[in-house]
Amino acid sequence: MLIGKIGIIGRTYRHVQRYRQILMVLFKYGFGEVVETLKIEQYLEIGMQMISRKRGEKIETLSRAQRVRMAFEELGPTFIKMGQILSTRPDLLPLEFIEELPKLQDNVPPFPFSDVKRIVEKELQKPLEKIFSDFEEEPVAAASIGQVHRARTIDGEEVVVKVQRPGIHRIIDVDLEIMLHLATLMEKHVEGWDIQHPTQIVEEFAHTLEKELDYGIESANVEHFGMQFINDPTIYVPKIYREITTTLVLAMEYIDGIKASDIDRLEAEGLDRCRIARQGFDLIMKQIFVHGFFHADPHPGNIFILPNNIICYLDFGMMGRVDRQSRENFADLVMSVVRRDEAKTVDALLKLTIPYDDPDRHTLERDVAEFIDRHFYRTLKELELGKLLHQLMDTVAKHRLRLPPDHFLMIKALSTVEGLGRLLDPDFDVIEQSAPFVRRIQLDRLHPRRIARDSLDSGTEFLHLLKEVPAEFREILRLISQGKVKIAFEHRGLEPMLSTHDRISNRLAFAIVLASLVIGSALIVLSGIPPKWHDIPVVGLIGFVVAGMMGFWLLVSILKRGKM
Repeated sequence: MLIGKIGIIGRTYRHVQRYRQILMVLFKYGFGEVVETLKIEQYLEIGMQMISRKRGEKIETLSRAQRVRMAFEELGPTFIKMGQILSTRPDLLPLEFIEELPKLQDNVPPFPFSDVKRIVEKELQKPLEKIFSDFEEEPVAAASIGQVHRARTIDGEEVVVKVQRPGIHRIIDVDLEIMLHLATLMEKHVEGWDIQHPTQIVEEFAHTLEKELDYGIESANVEHFGMQFINDPTIYVPKIYREITTTLVLAMEYIDGIKASDIDRLEAEGLDRCRIARQGFDLIMKQIFVHGFFHADPHPGNIFILPNNIICYLDFGMMGRVDRQSRENFADLVMSVVRRDEAKTVDALLKLTIPYDDPDRHTLERDVAEFIDRHFYRTLKELELGKLLHQLMDTVAKHRLRLPPDHFLMIKALSTVEGLGRLLDPDFDVIEQSAPFVRRIQLDRLHPRRIARDSLDSGTEFLHLLKEVPAEFREILRLISQGKVKIAFEHRGLEPMLSTHDRISNRLAFAIVLASLVIGSALIVLSGIPPKWHDIPVVGLIGFVVAGMMGFWLLVSILKRGKM
């Protein structure tokens, strides 16, 4: 999904109606200061006076995080998805936002069945009745990006069909361009945010959203996930019907199961809650520590329980990946925390994270030691792994260390499944359940085959390096001798001055044009060039009117900024 920056002229005005809606919602939920801080008015003069800056009395009683969530819900699918992504970035947002944004609700009215029929027939190049013997017109579920219908294929197999909402690409494209413009203004006007690179965050979000809008990628995720557990009897992966799946339409086997959180139905069916809790946690541990490809949104609504305590995952739109080295570093982190070794905990944290600045290791070790002392007076059975890791991530964010999104998704998935396990079995011991996987990761490093392979890889890379060094050094000397070596300097903190300089230059140019227009109009009036109106040359009169409007506009612009 390609997005371009919105300039002072151009897309800003093309999207002015949507921009106005966004600003109205910001004012409604008490974020008027954002408009002033980002100086949006100078890029969007049109219609700013028409926007109401009032907010309701009830809004005053809500926290800032709650108001952000409600604003995102009102702004629609793009902002809802952005909120969900931001909820995985504790390095950017305080804890209250990380806890509040996952509550974003995506409830919208379903779109008409006529649109569903048109999209399915266009995508599959066949009339609906030649693909399905039955297709329910009422959707099972509706969201901002798509909706789901139950159906039966011509062969008699029950399926659910996910159909993408018409026009959603255009809506998202407009919102992404506006988001990128706002991110650019944040880097320019908000102190400290240039380090966070909000424009890069929006571009990463656009890439993530592009994958979510392609149902072909989701179907590939299901098949990849299924291959990981092809011989595992404790899990069932729904079948994908490739012949009736496209970018906009996804057909998947209908699953008639019990939600993992429906305790009463599980007991009524005679299913073993304790066994389900253990198997469920083992499955997420296998996904992360064995395969490195995991379901990143395993909330109870996406996990069904089938007969014989078999677990079935649904909705594979959000998946996470962690490489072998990250898995090993994470295992080291868990073991060092459990063993109360703050030095090794810090080593693992620094390997897992990306620093914005060089951290003060002594201070970081002290904070980690305080964290361990605060929590490890309890027995291991009482510890909640997910809560511990989330609080440890707060310490990471405090020291300006950034956790890659997939790593935080991993922690979030572990926390979610742990919570479900404790719901199913109050005596569920997550530390005991995770210990075999962590030990396996650590023992694998010591396996002779692994040591031999790593040694071979390192030796091969070292030989390549030795082979390339002379050529690279020769190239550097050649560039120096030809005078082509360049040293780049980056100036920081000059943006406000440059912005002020641009504004002064623009006003001077504007004033010169205005003065020229006045002088030219006066000469035309004095020359008496026809046509005339009441003995005054019409061209000169028009020039004076235009000059008056320009002068009034310049005066209003100066007064609005409080400077004469």
